[in-house]
Amino acid sequence: MYLPIRSQPTRAKAWLVAAKIVESLPDHEAHNVVINIEDPLAHGAQDDTVEALVDQYLRNRGRMPLRSVANTIFPESLYKRHGSPKFFKVYLDQIFPRLRRSSSDWGRYFDRLSRYETATKGTINPLEDLVGKMRAQLESDRTFKNIYEMNIYDPVKDAGRVMGRQCLSFLSFKLTQTNQLNLTAIYRNHYYTDRLLGNMIGLGNLMGFLAAETGANVGALTIVSTHAQVDCPGPRSGLKALLQSCTTAMSETAEGLPLNGYEETVSA
Repeated sequence: MYLPIRSQPTRAKAWLVAAKIVESLPDHEAHNVVINIEDPLAHGAQDDTVEALVDQYLRNRGRMPLRSVANTIFPESLYKRHGSPKFFKVYLDQIFPRLRRSSSDWGRYFDRLSRYETATKGTINPLEDLVGKMRAQLESDRTFKNIYEMNIYDPVKDAGRVMGRQCLSFLSFKLTQTNQLNLTAIYRNHYYTDRLLGNMIGLGNLMGFLAAETGANVGALTIVSTHAQVDCPGPRSGLKALLQSCTTAMSETAEGLPLNGYEETVSA
């Protein structure tokens, strides 16, 4: 079974549509939910209002704010402050040691993207290598479009323990004929209240980084949640009030916000 969500122009609209649909299902969960954001970096006044509402809801309940979740995937402020490649070293020397004190690997996605120990080449930076490969392809006479993959799942770290592991599993970047950069992100498990909107922000920022460093243009972000759940910190009445407030904020511009905003659920 899979659940295709109607494509939305911005991340806040996509989050709200997907969250409302999955919230309405039995046990507030679904499998193989497909969400497409046409421009993951775009946001207008209504989008900013929704993001502020979600952020405050999370903070009030002791959850991670949106930007903290986003920074686990890509530390946007660090990149803007130091530029590339310097920000990689700043992250490794100053940010990662604080994360390393935790017994959980949660929050270390950018470490997985930018540091990998190999048996033959020592430590490599997969993200920096991907930037170099994509830039070289875009500058060449013939550009290969479908050769940019990043595996987040680590069979050594992740195969044994069942808790505190990664939820983001795989990233597949594609270039179109017009050099638009699209990204498909695969999640093995996805909490739509605590994590989804922050994940969308972080993945969009990662795409913006790649576009800036290679000369590509940011295209669409597609997220496949192989298991999705609308988690609820506190009473579910509070979550329903949040969704209603966000719907009101979007009511003048968003399409597909009613609970019929999906195409059709298909059984395999």
